[in-house]
Amino acid sequence: MRKSRSTPFLRRRIPAMFASLLAVSASGGSPVAESDERFERWDRDGDGRLVRDELPEGLRGNFERVDRNGDGVIDLREHLAVVGRGRVPPPPSMESVRVIGDIAYAGDGNPRRRLVLALPARATVEVPLPLVVCIHGGGWRSGDHRAAIAELMGYAASGRYAVASIGYRLSSEAIWPAQLDDCRAALRWIHDHADRIGIDRDRIAVFGRSAGGHLAAMLAVRPDPPVRVRAAVDYYGPTDLLVMQAQAPEGVVIDHDAADSPESRLVGAAVQSRPGVARDASPINFVDADDPPMLVIHGRRDRLVPFRQSVEFAQAIRDAGGPVTLLAVEDGGHGGFRDPSIPAAVRRVLEHHLHDAGEPPSGVDPAEFRKP
Repeated sequence: MRKSRSTPFLRRRIPAMFASLLAVSASGGSPVAESDERFERWDRDGDGRLVRDELPEGLRGNFERVDRNGDGVIDLREHLAVVGRGRVPPPPSMESVRVIGDIAYAGDGNPRRRLVLALPARATVEVPLPLVVCIHGGGWRSGDHRAAIAELMGYAASGRYAVASIGYRLSSEAIWPAQLDDCRAALRWIHDHADRIGIDRDRIAVFGRSAGGHLAAMLAVRPDPPVRVRAAVDYYGPTDLLVMQAQAPEGVVIDHDAADSPESRLVGAAVQSRPGVARDASPINFVDADDPPMLVIHGRRDRLVPFRQSVEFAQAIRDAGGPVTLLAVEDGGHGGFRDPSIPAAVRRVLEHHLHDAGEPPSGVDPAEFRKP
């Protein structure tokens, strides 16, 4: 039986910080976590914003209508407000969640090496609470941890979880393995301060989309003792950098082997010219039977990260004797999934592995997608 105890952080209310977080999310100053295939395809420079010239020519006449705040760019929230009404949930009230941020987990003042914590104002289960950690996407070259946490606020508001979102150095500042080093450092900070925060250091799950999914998978297959995650959720993350271009489907929008691709920028040169670093940055090369359970979610029509990346990754985990569930979204691209069973499957994974409740979702056999 876990004993309930109060902590200084749990008693602390920080309404000003939470208000600023909501302002960023509502104003469109940063991309939200939900994605959309068209947005990703049109965003040619991967900066999380669309300028007029990035839109298809026939849609440019709608630019001012979609650019609601008139700042000359369309961010993901503005895009979804037009093409995906109802898909961006309102944030929880300030009364239900307490936010602590930005925490400089590395102690060096780097604004990228920071994390945000969101704790329920009133826990509905015994504390210490399990923690869900979000890692933002953006091709390792863009994205913001302060915006990414919005997707997990509902978990904190439920009173059953604490949540965190961690930032890391982008590829324009540092190449691999800096991104993994930063995520590990953030988890070590959480591990070392778990008692004060009211977090159960033995019940931590990691969650990420695209580049964030890649890093979540890396934390699962390359643990950094004493921190070891209990479960990982990988939404369409790259898993084998050297074969991404070979696996690319028809209509791919990125040449993954090009010197300016996100993968090449991550490893510091054209990806095929640095095979050793590329292998080191590929989760598929580190799977074994001791890995924590992993939920891998991927759209079959993804034209940014090939669906085959997740198929081969899931198969490699199975072959190694590790636990994995693969969910294939039939009409899904690079995010923007409309199927409500997908977020429901994530909730079931977190409930099962962090609360010992219910049954995890069943997935598909990756071998079905490997047939000629």
